[in-house]
Amino acid sequence: MTDYIIIFHPKAEIEFLEAFEWYEERLEGLGFRFETCVERRLKAITAAPLIYPLKNYNCRESKVEDFPFLVVYKLYPRKRTLLIISIFHTSRKPDRKYKKKL
Repeated sequence: MTDYIIIFHPKAEIEFLEAFEWYEERLEGLGFRFETCVERRLKAITAAPLIYPLKNYNCRESKVEDFPFLVVYKLYPRKRTLLIISIFHTSRKPDRKYKKKL
């Protein structure tokens, strides 16, 4: 398994934190469950980053288990880096996955 460095775009980090807080405010512990599911998805992506479909702007997407979110990322194999572009809620307009981030 190749180790990749995971870097969050600042807006992706904000999206993650806002979702965490929203879930935690609704039900104690739900934010931590969301965090665990995102972490599991990131581990799966780092284990096999090329298996997820290539989308717009050379980005890939992977669905977060149990929550309506996608992890949108760019892969930089030479630098062994994954740039997390968005922790994207699937009810939002799809073109917002990339807006003002790339």
